[in-house]
Amino acid sequence: MVKVSVIGATGYTGQELVRMLARHPAVEIAGLGTQSYAQKKYSEVYPHFRGVVDLVCSEPGDPALIEKADVVFLALPHGLSGTLVAQIHAQGKKVVDLGADFRLKNRAVYKEWYKTEAPGEALLAQAVYGLPEVKREMIKKATIIANPGCYPTTVILALYPLLKEKLLDPRTIIIDSKSGVSGAGRGLNVASLYSEVNEDLKVYGLPRHRHTPEIEQELSAIAGSAIMVNFTPHLVPLTRGMMSTIYCVPETPDADKIAEVYRSYYAHEPFVRLYPPWEFPHTKWVHGTNYCDLGFSLDERTGRLVIISVIDNLTKGASGQAIQNMNLLCGLDETMGLPKLALFP
Repeated sequence: MVKVSVIGATGYTGQELVRMLARHPAVEIAGLGTQSYAQKKYSEVYPHFRGVVDLVCSEPGDPALIEKADVVFLALPHGLSGTLVAQIHAQGKKVVDLGADFRLKNRAVYKEWYKTEAPGEALLAQAVYGLPEVKREMIKKATIIANPGCYPTTVILALYPLLKEKLLDPRTIIIDSKSGVSGAGRGLNVASLYSEVNEDLKVYGLPRHRHTPEIEQELSAIAGSAIMVNFTPHLVPLTRGMMSTIYCVPETPDADKIAEVYRSYYAHEPFVRLYPPWEFPHTKWVHGTNYCDLGFSLDERTGRLVIISVIDNLTKGASGQAIQNMNLLCGLDETMGLPKLALFP
């Protein structure tokens, strides 16, 4: 059994982690850390865990959270992971960081976008960006995993095969993304109140959403040249779910060739599903699963390619992907403990 601790266990991504880890056949939850609910049973914080996870929560700094675990998950706001990762790494344990601190390799870029200092160069150099479909073999050998952001997951998986095969003009990428409210976290925020969000649709983080440099960094690495994108995120009145609609100009007008490239890259990927031409995925179809569903349309009239990419922002966009990474780190079946059937209706 792999012993795991979750630090930041009572936020939405932490709760989603605990929900799936509690049912994982090869995992034992060794500890749960939380600043807000230390010394409370987890099932007191989330009553639906009663009789399933009744562990008493610890302070995030409790050394037992690291000592008892083989793998530590960090589900913390940005700026808080660096010190903990250093401690975990020094004890020879593995860590999956769901926050932003280890995603950007350039410390100056991180400081510019997040307004705080990045972790040290030595730790950053060892961190692997944890998108299994792109970096599976590197993940298997890593000790520090930077779990990708939710928006970047939708975008990178949509564009990876086409950029790798030089089938897109990289100067033409426009990303229009929409997220459910759970992406904002569980903390009290007027902008996330039901009466504020219901019956509303709004843009936020424009023009400098913090996921922009992460998207550009990873797309540039895939393409082998610098890429700059237009990225506009929106908040929609859903609890969970995310859709990115991506507009770009292909180098070929052949829809069959584009479909074949997608199939060649993703036919054997357990968590990427490609829809046939003119059929487009819904967020409802991935609700509660670790899938990224993709569809595309080649508009012959405008010459533009439109790609639709959907995930559940809390699973493939965060906690499910973190467990997928843990499975790879620990030599387990990559799909173990991860849901494949959506919650419906």
